[in-house]
Amino acid sequence: MSQIHIPSFAPEVIFHIGPIAITNTIINVWMAILVFLALGLFIRKNIKNKPGKLQNGCEFILELLLPYFDQVTGDRKKTMRFLPIVGSIFFFILLSNWLGLLPGTGSLKFGHNFVLRPANSDLNLTLAMALVSVISSHVFGFITVGVFTHLGKFVQIGGIIKSFRKGPIAIFTAIIEFFVGILEIISEIAKILSLSLRLFGNIFAGEVLITVIGSLVAVFIPAPFMLLEILVGLIQASVFAMLTLVYLTVATAVPHGVEEH
Repeated sequence: MSQIHIPSFAPEVIFHIGPIAITNTIINVWMAILVFLALGLFIRKNIKNKPGKLQNGCEFILELLLPYFDQVTGDRKKTMRFLPIVGSIFFFILLSNWLGLLPGTGSLKFGHNFVLRPANSDLNLTLAMALVSVISSHVFGFITVGVFTHLGKFVQIGGIIKSFRKGPIAIFTAIIEFFVGILEIISEIAKILSLSLRLFGNIFAGEVLITVIGSLVAVFIPAPFMLLEILVGLIQASVFAMLTLVYLTVATAVPHGVEEH
């Protein structure tokens, strides 16, 4: 009986370019980037007022997504403003998840290591995307409501100093707001952990499941699990993108009690 190779948490190094280690997840990332680059350049070159099938299909997908984004932002202008980053995250995660289902992924070997592995089964990548998501929300917050107003959501020291002139109740309220601000900082860290671990856990678990099933039974039985992973890839891309959109929308909202100038 052949031994079943369970994927490890860490990606496997395929080769090196100088001091840079090229892992099997990076290859999946490069494939996704090349697909998007080729598709984007082709559409840009052939864009017309009377769209062809490819342009028409892309416009249809965009028009399908925009109403869902509008439900979160409540404003089409905000939707269009956040669309480049949220749309890029959604389609990149979706494509990289589906590329991980290509024949040879998890089975094609180069030496002792597997050549292909789903990109989002690498915690480094999901953590990097989570950082991009959360940090972008703060950048948009700084630009939209101002640096000090946005920082005021987390740091309430000024409120404590001012409260000394308003009596004990004001001081007590300011202290509570200060600790609420600390909880907000902790929640920002929790967002990063939640986004990265959720995506990594689901994709890695699916990779392990397909590897085990494919090693035991090579034909027919793995097919339903592959179809399930297609659905999981879509759901995980949607969840990550929509949460990013929520973070961007909340960060750019003016806090209660602050006048919008």
